Amino acid sequence: MAKTRTRYVCSKCAWQGPRMMGRCPNCGEFGTIDPEVVEVRKKGTKRNQRAPIGASRAKPQKLAEVDLKEQPRLFVPLEEFSRVLGGGLVPGSISLIGGEPGIGKSTLLLSVAAMLANEHGNVLYVSGEESTRQIKMRADRLGIKAPDLYLLTETNLNNILEEVLNLDPVLLIVDSIQTTYAEELDSSPGLVSQVREVATRLQGLAKSNGVTTFIIGHVTKEGNIAGPRVLEHIVDTVMYLEGDQFQTFRLLRSIKNRFGATSEVGVFEMVGNGMVEVPNPSEAFLAERVVNAPGSAIAVTMEGTRPLLVEVQALTNPTAFGNPRRTTNGVDYNRLLLISAVLGKRVGLRLYEQDIFVNVVGGLKIDEPASDLATAIAIASSYYDKPIPADTAFIGEIGLSGEVRTVNQLSLRLNEASKIGFRKVVMPKMRRKIEDIPPNLELIQVRSIAEAITRIMPKDD
Repeated sequence: MAKTRTRYVCSKCAWQGPRMMGRCPNCGEFGTIDPEVVEVRKKGTKRNQRAPIGASRAKPQKLAEVDLKEQPRLFVPLEEFSRVLGGGLVPGSISLIGGEPGIGKSTLLLSVAAMLANEHGNVLYVSGEESTRQIKMRADRLGIKAPDLYLLTETNLNNILEEVLNLDPVLLIVDSIQTTYAEELDSSPGLVSQVREVATRLQGLAKSNGVTTFIIGHVTKEGNIAGPRVLEHIVDTVMYLEGDQFQTFRLLRSIKNRFGATSEVGVFEMVGNGMVEVPNPSEAFLAERVVNAPGSAIAVTMEGTRPLLVEVQALTNPTAFGNPRRTTNGVDYNRLLLISAVLGKRVGLRLYEQDIFVNVVGGLKIDEPASDLATAIAIASSYYDKPIPADTAFIGEIGLSGEVRTVNQLSLRLNEASKIGFRKVVMPKMRRKIEDIPPNLELIQVRSIAEAITRIMPKDD
């Protein structure tokens, strides 16, 4: 009988140690160290590797003989979902989707499973957290009717793989990987060793049998998928379903995609009968905008290959405490501190005695610096209590010297602003001529944030 020993692995960063610790010495997180039982082999002995069920041995192939013919994708009727995947499902691919509890992961994938079952044939939905009756109740609420959609309540990986081989589905959904376990391992489901083993064997099944696989993963309190980062390296696509539970919009964002563009975003709206795709997100985000209101500016941002127009709201108010507050929702907190410092030093705004609140309407999180100019203008508009022209949008990054820097993909941003109905765009001063400028769109090119504020909100005589 082979000897075993226990090592301790951090579920956050995959650090390994010989003893239990309350805090990981590598990443500094508390309560992330889990035990993992490993087999100790004598030197020179071979490891008994478990090959995936149904796997066939690969043979070397010359580079010149590799067929570059594009593999046909499985058509997904949900266009926003297909956009995030890069144009459809690739047969044999394995994808991981994460999100907070109750955000709608199971609802979205159940709708996708029904669509693919009606289009392409058998689909197997495996749940380790809900019974078949619970899934049936959700399907009735969503109005799903798919005769080729099969449900399975199982957590044993070997039983799941056996049913997959018997059914031969075009799509396999595992909800979730933290509840699935391999009986060959002594550790509990959800621990690092189980998550790694289950993901590896599901990957082998997908590649060898051509079964497109979706895995649902739990997230940590920081919003990352639970388990070490190696889990994200095993799969082909990693997606996050984002959004506030009190908002109707949900954003499906890809952070890794071997078959398409990364950082692509699909926008959905949560309604009574499930998730409905939003074909024009910019109009949806600006639908309830109050024009001529101080502290509101429109930013033209890029999410993957798609330009989006979002409303950035800012509110400044004299502080009642010694240290003014800085509160953000949808904007990076450190980025707000940088913009506030530039406005105070280069423009002369007395923000050190003002509380600043910044919010991105619709629950969208903006990460790119191209929204800096809109955030700064919104703060200045609230500070001076002057509205911004309703037909004006803003593009630009702000430097520490107060300069407005250029951003990429200007043509796509300008075309999107013109399509929505904006007539003016404040942007950085360009050294070269801009091509494909939409008609009836006036470009206000500025060199600094001070110049932008002066031209948009001139001082009273």
